Amino acid sequence: MKTTVDLAVNGTLMRGLELSANMALVEAEFVREAFTESSYRLWSIDDRHPAMLRVSTGGVAIAVEVWAVPASKVAVLLLLEPPGLCIGKVRLADGEEVLGVIGEPILCEGKREITAWGGWRAYIADLAGQKQAIAAEAV
Repeated sequence: MKTTVDLAVNGTLMRGLELSANMALVEAEFVREAFTESSYRLWSIDDRHPAMLRVSTGGVAIAVEVWAVPASKVAVLLLLEPPGLCIGKVRLADGEEVLGVIGEPILCEGKREITAWGGWRAYIADLAGQKQAIAAEAV
């Protein structure tokens, strides 16, 4: 019997990011980088974390990481997530369906849509570059 579940994460739980220590806390193991199928959109929640939603039109493939999480610790991991994030089913580009971190639609209302970046890492890298450029101009 399988004792882990594959979980797709698209934000601060990814390796090296703000909440990645939570993956170690629940003894999750990194499996691979992947993309969702082209039916998701992404929002920045106050530039602290993303929220991904599945949509019927206008979606793109979003960069994710797939982790093997002990089944007994999925709820622990979810309880450590920011409010408004939950676990749902996510379809990957290769057709596999796994559990994944998704956002409640209300969480995204009035927030900046960042779908065009294709993932949280790309968005925060661009944001960091913009901040550096502003700082350089101020000198």
